[in-house]
Amino acid sequence: MKLSHIEHIGIAVKSLEAAIPYYENMLGLKCYAVEEITEQKVKTAFFKVGQTKIELLESTDPEGPIGKFIEKKGEGVHHIAFATEGGIQNSLDELESKGVQLIDKSPRKGAEGLNIAFLHPKSTIGVLTELCEDPNKVNC
Repeated sequence: MKLSHIEHIGIAVKSLEAAIPYYENMLGLKCYAVEEITEQKVKTAFFKVGQTKIELLESTDPEGPIGKFIEKKGEGVHHIAFATEGGIQNSLDELESKGVQLIDKSPRKGAEGLNIAFLHPKSTIGVLTELCEDPNKVNC
C-alpha cells in the first residue's frame, strides 16, 4: 500500500452556515464546494490549504454518522483521509490481511466523486481513518 498525501481532514460541525464564515473570514480560506451526500446523511463544505483539503461535515439526519458523532463528542475533528495509490481495494485487502478492522470492505462513492473506504478507529489508534482515490486519476 502506498499513501501519497493527506487528502483531507474531516471536521464535524453543527452548521455549515455558522462554520464557513470562520474559515473564510478568520483564516482567509475560500470555500470552493458545498455538496450533499444523501447516502451518508451529510452535507460537506471544502477548503484547500496547499495540497490538503479541510472538509466540514454537517449532519442532515441526527441518526446519521455525523449527527451521532456530534451528539456523543461535540464538534471537532472527525477523521483523517489519506490518498492511496495502486487501488483502494488493494489497500483494503492488504490492511485486512494485517488485522486492521475495516468499516468498508470495498470502496464506495464519497464527496467530490472520490472512491472512499473507512478503517475502524479500534484498529487505528483511535483515529477514524479514510482511504480515498480519484477514479479519474492515479491518486487523489
